[in-house]
Amino acid sequence: MTRPCIFGIVNITADSFSDGGRYLEPQAAIAHARALVAAGAQVVDLGAAASNVEAEPVGAAEEIRRLGPVIAALAGGASISIDSFQPEVQRFAIARGVDFLNDIQGFSDSSLYPALAAARCRLIVMHAVQGRGRARRVELAAEAVWDRIRGFFSQRLAALEEAGIARQRLILDPGMGFFLSSRPEASLRALAGIGRLKREFGLPVLVSVSRKSFLRALTGRADMAELGPATLAAELFAAKAGADYIRTHDPGALRDGLTVTAALRAEAARLLS
Repeated sequence: MTRPCIFGIVNITADSFSDGGRYLEPQAAIAHARALVAAGAQVVDLGAAASNVEAEPVGAAEEIRRLGPVIAALAGGASISIDSFQPEVQRFAIARGVDFLNDIQGFSDSSLYPALAAARCRLIVMHAVQGRGRARRVELAAEAVWDRIRGFFSQRLAALEEAGIARQRLILDPGMGFFLSSRPEASLRALAGIGRLKREFGLPVLVSVSRKSFLRALTGRADMAELGPATLAAELFAAKAGADYIRTHDPGALRDGLTVTAALRAEAARLLS
């Protein structure tokens, strides 16, 4: 099992589903980002607009206002990822030299492609059944979702490469939770298909299961504070399945889980040798 790179989530938002409002002020967001790095995150993923089904829209100017001081404070430390689907925000992030752009719409706006081709950052191309905008409740069967994931990546990767964006800069994210379906089986199918996705497209995969709706559905836990064990179980499964990047609210728990898993696997291998 290859040890995945850990992305720590920083929501600079008023209404993110798990911690909205806690890190809206710049100093709170900066302190939280640094704490995530100390706990084990190699990349901080900054998002200034919530994408859950209950969230209110946030304009590009407001996203930039929220992100600006946090990017400036963190520059030169851990790698920075910007979670936004708005082209104006993405251009702002590119100009500030961030390491990753993370787009829940999978870079649907072709007018941005020349700027993406000229940039150096890696691009996290996420699939979502909604296509554009934030998550919405859509009920689709697991196999139908899987077919959509494969079809989406076939078309979108071809468009990005045709625009001159190097394939080796791309990272696939199949989506999870309401980005796939209100049925938890769809997320389970996507997790089980990580290896197949990597083989089919020959690209690294990022997984973001942390505190997602399908975990609440499976466990019956309504309180976000109770989803830590379910999140870690899904993340460790994703790592074993071949996920190259895992985006999480709790990098410390994931780092420790990966460390213990590696130690157990090493000891098991010694016993068999």
